[in-house]
This record gives sequence, structure tokens and C-alpha cells, in this order.
Amino acid sequence: MQDDTTNQNHQILTHDSETVLSVKQLKKIVRQGDEPLTILEEVNLAIKSGESCALIGESGSGKSTLLAILAGLDDGSEGEVKLLGHSMKDMSEDDRALLRANAVGFVFQSFLLVPTLSALENVQLPLLLKPKTADSKYDETEAALAAKALLGTLGLEKRINHLPALLSGGEQQRVALARAFIAKPKVLFADEPTGNLDRHTGEKIADLLFELNKQNGTTLILVTHDETLASRCDRQLRLVEGKLLDVSNQFNLTNKEA
Repeated sequence: MQDDTTNQNHQILTHDSETVLSVKQLKKIVRQGDEPLTILEEVNLAIKSGESCALIGESGSGKSTLLAILAGLDDGSEGEVKLLGHSMKDMSEDDRALLRANAVGFVFQSFLLVPTLSALENVQLPLLLKPKTADSKYDETEAALAAKALLGTLGLEKRINHLPALLSGGEQQRVALARAFIAKPKVLFADEPTGNLDRHTGEKIADLLFELNKQNGTTLILVTHDETLASRCDRQLRLVEGKLLDVSNQFNLTNKEA
């Protein structure tokens, strides 16, 4: 008889033609002095196009480490990660960066805006850095117009020329959301996007995140400790002692009863 962990891992690992992110038997082991420390163990995962998934777990459980590996910013010790059909272990750092520039967006807890650039310049940056293709060509004027329009929809039309230091936390995260979505990514990775915000501001940012995600049909992978935020995703995946468990049914039932 298979134990619960095996059954849950089997549920996570379901592949089809719409899968944009797949993980097989992923492990992450680091050295702590002379002893090996296992961060991730036999993680299996498949996420479909347009799906939203929340990665939850206690502080230090490896959520952000897993997110970094899924995005090709870090490597696992064993196993395979495929993003949009590309195997991360077969790609150079330059190829990974090109893939992210073409098809991936990020939102971080600490915003990570370029401090010397205005809100407008921060948002247009992904368009200017995006590799030029037949269906995606932006000069500086076009990028500025697109960025200004998106910032306007987020209520920042009067703040576009402000540097990040002159913006509130909520305003900075709105700029970060605009930057993440401006190039219409296929996949968006969000690491604690409301973690540095007060509850009221965080709820507004969450509303904008899911609204923009729905409008763009983006696949969302969200790391959060906020179970209310996690409940808004299609699936909830919990990291426990390095293993990734699909707790969607149990999680949603618990939250409905609450």
C-alpha cells in the first residue's frame, strides 16, 4: 500500500500538453559544516498553463529556494526541472536569462526596483531588455507609452516620474506589478508579494495581482505564508520536511469552514 506522501506526490505529477512547468525527483542538498543538509527531497510537480499555485510552509521550509530553482536562478542537487519545455540543467546561464527575459516575470517581497530609475523607467525596462523579435519590438518611446498606460490603470499616473524612495511601500509594489506584467509573461513567480505591506495595502496589492494575472492568462507560482492569499490560488502546495504535498482539498475545506 502506498503511503499518503506517495499518493500526494503522484497527484502533483500529472503531465499533459498544457504543462508549462514540470519537476521530477528534485533534491537540494547543501553543506552545513561537515554535514549535508537536505532542503528539498524528491519534489515532483506539474503546473498547467494559466494555473495559479501557492507554495506554503513554515519559515525556513525551503519555499524561496524551490521558487529560485523553478525559475532557473538556482540549481537542484538532483532531478529535473523543465520550464516552458526547456530543461534547466541543459541550459547555460545566458540561455536561462534569455528564457526569463522572453517569458517570465517576477514580483518580490522587497520590491527590488532600480533606485536610480523613475517608476516609469522601472516599468519600461523589461520591454527595452526583451530580445527583439518580429512580434515584439519596442523602441524607447513605445516602451514609455506602454509603461505609462499600465501605471495609469494601477492609479499611479501622477507618480510616474518619482524615484522609488519617494513612493510608499504599496506604490512601490504596484510599480513592481506593472514591471512584472508589462512584457506579458507566460509565467509569473511571486515571492511573498504582500510580505512587506500592512494588511489593508496587502489586500489591495493581492487584488491587483490576481486581476492582472487573470487579464493576461499568466501561470502564477506564488510563495506566501498568508493562507488567505494562498486560498485565492487554484492549488495549494505545502512544503513539509523537504517534501512537497498537494493540500488543496484539505486546505480549501478548512478555509471554507473558517
